[in-house]
Amino acid sequence: MPSLVLVDGSSYLYRAFHALPDLRTSAGEPTGALRGVLSMLRRLVDDGKPDYFAVVFDAPGKTFRDALYPAYKANRPPMPDDLAAQIEPLKSLVRAHGWPLLVVDGVEADDVIGTLATRARSRGIDTTISSSDKDLAQLVAPGVTIVNTMSNETFDEAGVLAKFGVRADQVLDLLTLTGDAVDNVPGVDKVGPKTAAKWLAQYGSLDALVAHADEIGGKVGDNLRAALDWLPRGRELLTVKTDCELPVGPEDLVPAPPDGEALRALYERYGFRSWLREAAGGPA
Repeated sequence: MPSLVLVDGSSYLYRAFHALPDLRTSAGEPTGALRGVLSMLRRLVDDGKPDYFAVVFDAPGKTFRDALYPAYKANRPPMPDDLAAQIEPLKSLVRAHGWPLLVVDGVEADDVIGTLATRARSRGIDTTISSSDKDLAQLVAPGVTIVNTMSNETFDEAGVLAKFGVRADQVLDLLTLTGDAVDNVPGVDKVGPKTAAKWLAQYGSLDALVAHADEIGGKVGDNLRAALDWLPRGRELLTVKTDCELPVGPEDLVPAPPDGEALRALYERYGFRSWLREAAGGPA
């Protein structure tokens, strides 16, 4: 079966920036996140040898979610300068390796990934999503798996159930009930994953829970009923879209041969000596 690997570039860049040491070039340019993400990408391609591969980044600017809820992501602090400085170099390195890079205006990376994964599944392409974003767990299905390379976690259908306490097709409902603090999307006040999972185990879905909201007792029941008008919008905000108009399809994401000259120049600039020796034909 052909294989596709989709990498959530923004997710990994943030994760690597906060997890790895503050490495710098002799000129003082930050490279820690750059080195961490590039190591992960090389491992995915060299070890997995996928037929199709892409690194996906958020485009700058607004999306439909901002129009739907102006406070969406409003609580996020500004991106640290040293992180922002590594975005364009990472994109240059991705291109120099010959790996497809996707940045689609008006569409978040999650929605690009969701659309490509869904199309690939319908065409019999086995898809791995490489991300640390829990929202993407709603996409897991036969033929669609999430791998968090930085934590060595793999989420197939059984993995999602073990991690979240609900089936993959219930993850969106669980996230809607708990809310998403990272994206500033409210849920039901004082409802965490355990309560949400218990409700979904009992009622099966958010819609069924809402239909029986008057059966939930105590303060938490009051909180659920108080949130009923909000929940449809919360679910829309947290839904990963799978029907976006994209300039490419899964079969277009064929890695190209690397640009050796560009790679060597970038490795030299950012002080990646072992990769530079490898690119020059010597031992890594």
